[in-house]
Amino acid sequence: MRIKSQADFYSGVMFMAAGGAFAVGATAYNIGDGARMGPGYFPLMLGILLAILGAAVLFQSMVVETADGDPIGKWAWKPLFFVLAANLAFGVLLGGLPSIGVPAMGMILAIYALTIISSLAGEHFNLKDVLILATILAAGSYVAFIWALKLQIQVWPTFISG
Repeated sequence: MRIKSQADFYSGVMFMAAGGAFAVGATAYNIGDGARMGPGYFPLMLGILLAILGAAVLFQSMVVETADGDPIGKWAWKPLFFVLAANLAFGVLLGGLPSIGVPAMGMILAIYALTIISSLAGEHFNLKDVLILATILAAGSYVAFIWALKLQIQVWPTFISG
């Protein structure tokens, strides 16, 4: 059999690998059964469904003919770097990094950093639009996590909230 769509083939392989990893990882927890589900039941079922979806995409990549074979493009290094950096910055700013003396800066500043850094991954950057988006995300997160769910998350840096 010949690969007729490289993009679909590798997507299917990726889905099958991730689904299989989740399913195998879920077996470390009590699975239970349909009536009395354990903590491993949902990840196991989700992993199996993801692997089945991957198998379907993989099968389709071998059967359905595409015009140019849907070749895999080159790696998008800039978006990959900025999205990973944004998530790293969010984690460090939210919880701090005591081992090197970085204090927790709180949820609001972490969301602003996440939004600004991740927006650098795109082709167009408009600071005004990014700040509006960050403000909406910060306000929404405050309402959802602090006000509605009453989670104990540091909202502001310690030098502001005292």
